[in-house]
Amino acid sequence: MTTTTLFLLRPDFDDAAFGPGIFYCPHCIALEGLLATYPRLRHEIAVRYVDFPRPRPAVIAEIGEANQSCPVLVLGANEASRPDLPASARRAENGRVFFVGEKDIGAYFAVRFGIARSH
Repeated sequence: MTTTTLFLLRPDFDDAAFGPGIFYCPHCIALEGLLATYPRLRHEIAVRYVDFPRPRPAVIAEIGEANQSCPVLVLGANEASRPDLPASARRAENGRVFFVGEKDIGAYFAVRFGIARSH
């Protein structure tokens, strides 16, 4: 049995292509806010932080090199076949089902864990 895992980028990263300074991912920060608002989610899923530069080996190992975007929620084997999950946003690769982006991940959390939906 595999665990449902949320991959987020670590904040305070460099990105020379974006300019000088340090950065955070606004999409990952939005999910950090959701996790802070509903702390029980951290007991239901694993949260793993990955570095900004690609390749991102931990994500690649789960869903392949073409799917390194973060945030990404990779469902555990026992979750992937649930009929009540948002089907339109569901993606699959390497035999794993996943959701990309704070909107689709938030929708999954609302259906799966009964938290409020985004307005």
